[in-house]
Amino acid sequence: MLNPSSAPTPAGLPSDSRAFRVGVIGAGSMGKNHARIFGELPEVQFAAVLDERTDVAGEIAAKYGARAVSSIDALIDSIDAATIATPTVTHFAIAKKLLESGKHVLVEKPFTETPLQARELCDLAQQRGLVLQVGHIERFNPVLSALESRLTHPRFIEATRLSPYPGRSLDVGVVLDVMIHDLEIILHLVRSPWVQVDAVGVSVLSKREDIANVRIRFENGCVANITASRISQDKLRKIRVFQQDAYLSLDYQNQSGYLLRLARDGEKESSLLGKLLGVATDSTIVTAFAGRKIVREPVEVDKGEPLKRELADFVACAKAGSQPKVGGREATAALELALEITRQIEHSEKQGPPGSEG
Repeated sequence: MLNPSSAPTPAGLPSDSRAFRVGVIGAGSMGKNHARIFGELPEVQFAAVLDERTDVAGEIAAKYGARAVSSIDALIDSIDAATIATPTVTHFAIAKKLLESGKHVLVEKPFTETPLQARELCDLAQQRGLVLQVGHIERFNPVLSALESRLTHPRFIEATRLSPYPGRSLDVGVVLDVMIHDLEIILHLVRSPWVQVDAVGVSVLSKREDIANVRIRFENGCVANITASRISQDKLRKIRVFQQDAYLSLDYQNQSGYLLRLARDGEKESSLLGKLLGVATDSTIVTAFAGRKIVREPVEVDKGEPLKRELADFVACAKAGSQPKVGGREATAALELALEITRQIEHSEKQGPPGSEG
């Protein structure tokens, strides 16, 4: 595990006398946001951007004070760390070259095409004492911190993620593009091996699945039901967690949520006067069940831009040599589960609907 005292100092690590230099590889929709944020972060020098579309790279470089480079070798000479926001098929080769050159790396999800590639990158980063982070952005959504602070022992989790048809990431289906966010989060929350997966999916507008649902059973008894769609007219990103004493409903998009729980003995609904004086919560007794009162109260969320938090954390981890929230190992576990889901969906599509044989 990385830590400041034991990790070897990579060749590209800067001294304290200059800013930490970062580069962006890939100037699509996500790469442009990386560039914007690196241009805003203090004590960070956005040094270089690389994209096969040299005109786009030049525009971004000019806008945020970086330099457009024409090759990965030129980029490596200019940076201490880089983010990779290119098509998934390119992730492994680019990340491997950067790690072999002593550079810290953040790879956008999906991590790699295969778990074998992912594990090789994890081993390489560990051997070199480098930070390898994967862009599971929702782990930096303040909603998740609010959830974790109230989580005890989840028994059932329901996650829904809907979005309109995208103009990007069509090299993968909705599971690897969208659902993988929730898969990684649920693996993190449950902390138990999965033992059964039942998945269905349908391709509607692309060659890969555009809508999918999966039910996952874990060794500790928890069950998760996850739905993802990229052909919805609405945007929705919610997670609901049920545990023995409470139900939490959280909205990633609006960064808001509420908790339903059993009222404590003698607990009364907060009065209007108490709320105005700041000596009471916003808890509301909404109903009664089997002689017990049910309380609804808002979940306090310290709102902020998840991507900015993610990239700031990447820089902080790289400078300190510390372990990121979502390292290569965590991302590999999510990738393995996502690939099992896509395998089941592809198998069912090949089989066809019932009665289609002959």
